[in-house]
Amino acid sequence: MSHRLRLTRAAAEDLQRRFDFLAEQDLALAMQARAAITQASDFLITFPFACRKADRSRPWLREMVISFGHAGYVALYEIDDDETVTILAVRHQREDDRY
Repeated sequence: MSHRLRLTRAAAEDLQRRFDFLAEQDLALAMQARAAITQASDFLITFPFACRKADRSRPWLREMVISFGHAGYVALYEIDDDETVTILAVRHQREDDRY
């Protein structure tokens, strides 16, 4: 079953901020990072339950690790219902754990 993927405004801002940061250094690398995040996000459309739970008391809140280079990114998302998954935030793995 396929789910519809949504992004919160905060998640969209996270993605844009990460792209802008990398693009200042290396535009090609920024585009590769965007492609890696997009490909990983597409995975959620089909397999939203495959990633680890972010909080035991909230089983629908999950984290997806997105490999990229020596580190990567972590997307916090919530399975809203049988049809919708919402990405709440995206951070670099070396950032503080707080969303």
